[in-house]
Amino acid sequence: MKRRDLLQSGTLVLMLGLQQLARGATILAVRIWPAPDYSRVTIESDTELKFKQLFVASPPRLAVDIEGIELNPALKELVAKVGATDPNIAGIRVAQNAPGIVRLVVDLKQAISPQVFTLAPVAAYRHRLVFDLYPTQVADPLETLIAERLKDSVTPQPAADPLGDLMAQQAQKPDAKPSASEPVAVPSKPALAIPPLTSSAPAKVARATSTERLIIIALDPGHGGEDPGAIGPGGTREKVVVLRLAHRLRELINASAINGNAMRTYLTRDADFFVPLQVRVQKAQHVQADLFISIHADAFFTPHPQGASIFALSQGGASSTAARWMAARENKADQVGGLNIKTQDAQVKRALFDMSTTAQINDSLKLGGAMLGEIGRVGKLHKPKVEQAGFAVLKAPDIPSVLVEAAFISNPEEEAKLNSDEYQQQLAKALMRGIEGYFSKNPPLARNRSV
Repeated sequence: MKRRDLLQSGTLVLMLGLQQLARGATILAVRIWPAPDYSRVTIESDTELKFKQLFVASPPRLAVDIEGIELNPALKELVAKVGATDPNIAGIRVAQNAPGIVRLVVDLKQAISPQVFTLAPVAAYRHRLVFDLYPTQVADPLETLIAERLKDSVTPQPAADPLGDLMAQQAQKPDAKPSASEPVAVPSKPALAIPPLTSSAPAKVARATSTERLIIIALDPGHGGEDPGAIGPGGTREKVVVLRLAHRLRELINASAINGNAMRTYLTRDADFFVPLQVRVQKAQHVQADLFISIHADAFFTPHPQGASIFALSQGGASSTAARWMAARENKADQVGGLNIKTQDAQVKRALFDMSTTAQINDSLKLGGAMLGEIGRVGKLHKPKVEQAGFAVLKAPDIPSVLVEAAFISNPEEEAKLNSDEYQQQLAKALMRGIEGYFSKNPPLARNRSV
């Protein structure tokens, strides 16, 4: 065969290959992340997916036309992935609506504010199409904490239980099932960037008549959902072990009191779902937390580093190169977890990220020092003092905030410790003693409200 014939043959093969690729993207994975805060559906593919969406209010459902793909077994897996306990999703239906267009209908258990957006490749992920389904009616977390404290002494008004009302709404099933061939159009009103932190109807919970000071500790288990955090050599995921540690610490806090004042814990996430960094801060501010403790597990490129660390915010430069590197790594969580940066809400624009005060940082250093001293009694320390860097999650201007790196998950020995119930309990008790030690020298300030 002549050289020209070979070139023409190669060109033809190349053209056919491009045409074949143009017929549709390859679906790599489908995932569902159910949570009371919101439910997320993720479709991961080798190329960016184009889509059109429509939300129907009654019965509530979200219809999305995904362009450039054919119906395949991977997409059909979404149907079986919906769990009965999902608080927001009743079911998912998929169908080939037209050549190269797959229609996906998400049947919902309640009214939601949907966000549908794409994410560029980052970390281990390729292109992602994401559906975030935020309930429009949510329980006020502050009222819930107060109600928990009062339930043994004051009976809440039966007709005004926001959590009970929410659960009742979630239990209702849609009466009608729309067909997968309903017309789809793009809504003109943009979705909210983040979910509201309060319900549209303020909760009516009976107030205490005493002047008891309820001390609220915000625990922030790092990562979650699409963001696994660091992964140990044995496959341990940071997001899993830090949530377990937060649960253990919550039990200790809720069973404790400071100077006769009850303590309650608020978790920024109580399940495996992603929470943007600034939303974690906003949640702590909303419940008027006295302290904010973000819990993580450290990692490095080699298996040798070991020991726990505690970080506070720095208004200037980082206290070390390692602290600067650590802050940069943790601050990338929004990219991996999948933040919808295309829509901006007024609440986001009002975030007080650049208003952290010297007083807050000084209090954070005191809290970190008290906790670090206690951790050193049960395990190794990576550094003997509290380090500082520009962690986004520590930028609440009115709440002493620290980030705890419980151990190096990249170290095989410490990975095993993080998976040990005994060590986790020892570490939780050490953190609790640190909290108590901080409050013994820095009593919580009075509030304008009685809870």
